[in-house]
Amino acid sequence: QSFAEGKVLSIVVFAILVGAALGALGQKTRELSTLIDQGSQVMFKLTRWIIQLTPIGVFGLIGSVVASYGLEALKPLIPYIGLIYLGCLTEIFVVYPILLKLHGLRITGFYKGIFTAQQTAFFTCSSIGTLPVSLAVAVDNLKLPKSYAGFALPLGANMKMDGCGAIYPAVSSIFIANYFHIVLTPQHYLLIALASILGSLATAGVPGVATVMLTVTLSTAGLPLEGLAILAAIDRILDMMRTATNVTSQILVPTLVARENGMIEKTSPLLTKPSAAVSAAEI
Repeated sequence: QSFAEGKVLSIVVFAILVGAALGALGQKTRELSTLIDQGSQVMFKLTRWIIQLTPIGVFGLIGSVVASYGLEALKPLIPYIGLIYLGCLTEIFVVYPILLKLHGLRITGFYKGIFTAQQTAFFTCSSIGTLPVSLAVAVDNLKLPKSYAGFALPLGANMKMDGCGAIYPAVSSIFIANYFHIVLTPQHYLLIALASILGSLATAGVPGVATVMLTVTLSTAGLPLEGLAILAAIDRILDMMRTATNVTSQILVPTLVARENGMIEKTSPLLTKPSAAVSAAEI
């Protein structure tokens, strides 16, 4: 019934339960797990084709919006872009530093160490594409154990999307509701928050997938999907900041866990300020 009625949140919860059951049964359901994996690959390929054709569809949708409502319809996008950037920057430079400080780690040491990964994420718009750089800075700059980073960061690249899966769908859903003059109730806000939180745990680290998560959030809250046509025109601008936020969080969480378990090397800039001699040698 949930599939037929498009209740995406119910489907996600059911999928989590099925995945847990498959993992618990192990080899007994190996064939079914393989079949599901193959089906997943087929859907990824179909999604990739759709993303490649998206620019043509967006051109038509934006043309229709401009023809119907005029260029005035696009003016609200300017403060909206600023709001998305503000949300992501607040996450990066307010929330994350607080977490670092609570764990006794040097804030400047962390951000200097991951700056290359943030740059790469900003321009590639892909957490997966940035993964080699993320691994390099985590091991070489932050001094995390290589075996640990090699497990934690790829996991985060698929399950830690603060920008694409949480901030963007939440802010965009409220923007679309206001754009179409829909009054949001406390139930709307609760559904938006819940869908965004779950979405941040299930967003692939490739460009354009945030739009899929926004679709999930809009469907869950019962908001019009037509708003996607307006936002799609500026998605690349938003995706750069979203991905930089994602990658920062994907490196941050393994760093905090490593700190709690005493796995960070004593020479890490997270723990001690580099001496002038070391800094000169690095330069």
